[in-house]
Amino acid sequence: MKIGIIGSGKIGETTARLFVNAGHQIALSNSKGPQSLESLVASIGPNSAKAMTVQEAIAFGDVVLLALPWRKREELRSLPSELLKNKIVIDATNPYSENFEVIDLGNSTSSEEVAKELPTGARIVKAFNTMYYETLRTESRKSKDDRLVLFVAGDDADAKSVVSKLIEDIGFTPVDTGSLREGGRKQQPGSPIYNNPMTVEVARKRLSELVGK
Repeated sequence: MKIGIIGSGKIGETTARLFVNAGHQIALSNSKGPQSLESLVASIGPNSAKAMTVQEAIAFGDVVLLALPWRKREELRSLPSELLKNKIVIDATNPYSENFEVIDLGNSTSSEEVAKELPTGARIVKAFNTMYYETLRTESRKSKDDRLVLFVAGDDADAKSVVSKLIEDIGFTPVDTGSLREGGRKQQPGSPIYNNPMTVEVARKRLSELVGK
């Protein structure tokens, strides 16, 4: 599968390496332009990784991963609407300020706020936001026994299925937390499942404890 990654920080770089190791093709992009990514792409694997502009990476990808700092999400609104129509967009953002303080979104969730910046028609799935990048980098496992969990949330069942398969490809187990609103809320910073590596059994227990809260 072709995956366009928007953002070349810790999560962007880590997922790029994992996807390439799993046999996928990636296009990495950032706000500085492709030239700033040449050495990184070369280290990931030039046959499977390319440096592109943000718009080129979106056009390239069957799936697009948003690995942006929260403050840069508003840049998404300038994208041409046709670029993201019907595309699966993985939202890996978290609502942190520049001082790494959690921003109070009131009754909303981070993915709902990101959705407001995207053109109509994008199929948003919340994922890759609950695990520290170093754990993501080092804890991928070939055996399916005792794999760690990566959570997914969204309103499009087919889109969640595609993202779940990608999670399995890179050596983790997907666990569905529900809709973009309710499931996404469970994945927010401060939740019992946030930044807390766990197996499927533990994840199911934690999620059952969250029901009704």
